Amino acid sequence: MDFNDIYQIKDEIEQIQKTYELFNEDARLNRSKAARVEFLTNVRYIEKYLKTGGRILDIGAGAGEYSLYFARKGYAVSALELSSNNIRAFERKLHPEDKVELVQGNALDLSRYADGSFDIVLMFGPLYHLHGEEDRQQCIREAKRVCKDTGKLFFAFIPNDFVILTEFSFHNDYFVSGDYDKETFALEDFPFVFHTVPECREMIRRGGIRILHEVASDGISELMEERINGMDEESYQQYLRYHEYICEKPEFLGMTNHLLIVGEKG
Repeated sequence: MDFNDIYQIKDEIEQIQKTYELFNEDARLNRSKAARVEFLTNVRYIEKYLKTGGRILDIGAGAGEYSLYFARKGYAVSALELSSNNIRAFERKLHPEDKVELVQGNALDLSRYADGSFDIVLMFGPLYHLHGEEDRQQCIREAKRVCKDTGKLFFAFIPNDFVILTEFSFHNDYFVSGDYDKETFALEDFPFVFHTVPECREMIRRGGIRILHEVASDGISELMEERINGMDEESYQQYLRYHEYICEKPEFLGMTNHLLIVGEKG
């Protein structure tokens, strides 16, 4: 099976399952210095609000990169993931001492978790896949419901506009042959769902979330992967400081492959 076969699948859950049989989520955040920028940035914002004894819910936990990082720092983590392939990758990395409750489930239904149970709620993935606005709002409502009134919510998106440049870096003829509307520059929503920055912002506000931060999580790191991976450690650390300096500037929010929005109940 390839992505052309997956394109023919109409059931969203089956499509997600098949996508992650082809897409290696296990290596995505740790395969290189450039790939690590997104993870390090998101962790830095989570740690701004994470207090001793805080409970974390990782919705769409993927192969467990965030769940395991925080569990191994002593936090109690509940992780929910839809993809069977990602679940298997996650389980291979679990140690008996890891305080992670891992279950397979759908972000649209968090009924296994009580209202106001978590200090930190992460949603780094589900909104990449939901085509319908009602489903997206259901996802946000459920995340909001299980978050404490004093808690913080973290939502990740794949912004439309910068992905076009990233695809161009891989395909010289992308501007002619690429899967996007040649007039509006809207990408075809496959295998992920794409949004502009204003659309992401409006989606979160419509869900009753007050926005605290908007962050270009990985910035230009995928586009400049070869250069970043070639840095020595001193240069890389200074690059990370530069990225921290610009990642919330409004003029850079659309120049990223992953947008992070941090909020609280509004």
